[in-house]
Amino acid sequence: MPREDPEQPTKRPRCDDSPRTPPSTPSSAVHRSTGPEQHPDYKTWGPEQVCAFLQRIGFKEPRLLENFRENKITGSLLPFLDESLLENLGVSSLGERKKLLNYTQQLTQIPIDTIKVINDPIHGHIEFHPLLIRIIDTPQFQRLRYVKQLGGGYYVFPGASHNRFEHSLGVGYLAGCLVRELREKQPELQISERDLLCVQIAGLCHDLGHGPFSHMFDGRFIPRARPEITWKHEQGSVQMFEHLVNSNGLSAVMEQYGLVPEEDICFIKEQITGPLDSPIKGSLWPYKGRPKEKSFLYEIVANKRNGIDVDKWDYFARDCHHLGIQNNFDYKRFIKFARVCEVENKKHICTRDKEVGNLYDMFHTRNSLHRRAYQHKVGNIIDKMITDAFLKADPYIEIIGSEGKKYHISTAIDDMEAFTKLTDNIFLEILHSTDPRLDAAREILKNIEYRNLYKYVGETQPVYQQKIERDIFEDFPKEIADAKPTEVFLEVELTAEDFIVDVINMDYGMEDKNPIDHVHFYCKSDPTKAIRITKSQVSQLLPERFAEQLIRVYCKKTDRKSLFAAHQHFVQWCLDREFTKPQDGDVVAPLITPRKNNRDSAQTPARTREAKKSRKNPVQLFADTSE
Repeated sequence: MPREDPEQPTKRPRCDDSPRTPPSTPSSAVHRSTGPEQHPDYKTWGPEQVCAFLQRIGFKEPRLLENFRENKITGSLLPFLDESLLENLGVSSLGERKKLLNYTQQLTQIPIDTIKVINDPIHGHIEFHPLLIRIIDTPQFQRLRYVKQLGGGYYVFPGASHNRFEHSLGVGYLAGCLVRELREKQPELQISERDLLCVQIAGLCHDLGHGPFSHMFDGRFIPRARPEITWKHEQGSVQMFEHLVNSNGLSAVMEQYGLVPEEDICFIKEQITGPLDSPIKGSLWPYKGRPKEKSFLYEIVANKRNGIDVDKWDYFARDCHHLGIQNNFDYKRFIKFARVCEVENKKHICTRDKEVGNLYDMFHTRNSLHRRAYQHKVGNIIDKMITDAFLKADPYIEIIGSEGKKYHISTAIDDMEAFTKLTDNIFLEILHSTDPRLDAAREILKNIEYRNLYKYVGETQPVYQQKIERDIFEDFPKEIADAKPTEVFLEVELTAEDFIVDVINMDYGMEDKNPIDHVHFYCKSDPTKAIRITKSQVSQLLPERFAEQLIRVYCKKTDRKSLFAAHQHFVQWCLDREFTKPQDGDVVAPLITPRKNNRDSAQTPARTREAKKSRKNPVQLFADTSE
């Protein structure tokens, strides 16, 4: 039996068939309706349009209609009318109230044939509101099909072929799951359909700003191509979302489904990147899209408070699935235990106290994914080589943007029409180009294709809790080249240009802070009271520190003599810097670092400083944490 297309809806309407502007009155809409009383634009009705709807379904009493007008009952209020409110408005008969409630329920239902069902390998069959489908079916969103989720990681993990497109669908879906769970459990939060749609849209669009090979672009390429600016993909996502809405005329569609573009577009962007403007001095609430009473909505897509958000839940599950790594975090369990509590006059998403251990496991999973996959030593060097190729090609690549203006790879972020055309395909464009100006860039990409990569030399770490800042580690290649050992004869001379130093910050998501210190919990005995749980209350086996730096060194020269020399330079440099001894230091540089025989590593720093005074003495000790 042929298999159903996983993205094929049961009865998906063509986007061009749906009206771009809402009908002026409810009565004009009924002629096009095939169902009972389904009007996707009912939320835009004013009191007069509501009265026209009442008259058409049989409620024609003048006094009743006048009550609706006097109380300014709009279409957006219809879903919230209950029997007591209808009685106050003049619907005295119980039967009439039931009848009217039945009509309003039909009015608010989305026709089943407008919902699209997608078969996702992670979350199963997931449904999307027709407004979300209108956003998905745009060139700006479809562009994410051509941006690899893990960048150069695909060259290491053959299964990591997934893209930002499917991740964004997953985040939009999980955002809806969490909001619906909170709305069902806590109706007092007054979460509206508008809130739900806006949070889902933010989830869908939070990664629109990713460039080619994802984090390689904003983490490696842009800082080197344009060091004068600070640009992150979140900024690009906000700009691309604006471009998506404006170029596809979606403001009118958003209004058709009950959104208020002036407020809701602001709210969506704030969820992605945080407050759009600098906080006003003395202001206690920096956001404009939603009031402080709905502060918890800002903790769903990109949680700036503690990092627990649906973005992580999806990429944990999705990346582990494609990498072949076990995922130990169950987001469904977290959603079931989530509830909103008031903390210091703000509402925050809290979870049960018994879930604290699972949250530590969640951040440990994040750290493990970075160690095993995201910061893989070969994946990182391929990202580095692609960056070098893009830098060499940048002046000669032209991308047509708005009004026919030409942009380069590094400047396409200034124009969203140009940026829409910039995807991973730029790799193949350079690789298959015959332009002689791209020869140097093309040669680097060919080396990736032939697996002629820069060679890994070794890894070390700073000790004594010191943190290496960017302005310091930019000098590391020269320091390594200058760290020529006197105990070993080297047949080649190496320069700073031969070395690449990659400094990686590993943490639990909040630099050196413990993210669980920023999580609030509640107890079964009183679910309304938020509490904190300290690390000492959980386990004595939890980490003492939550951040560290890894320093990896690579050599561009790949011949045997150069690699031997590179290892000697690197081990000597680690000794000079009092960094940890490389794990293979005793093997690759035995004349510089003889094996230690149960010496007290606590005395290492003093001995190392003493040994540095005389390079001729081969008995040298490192700040070695391996014993």
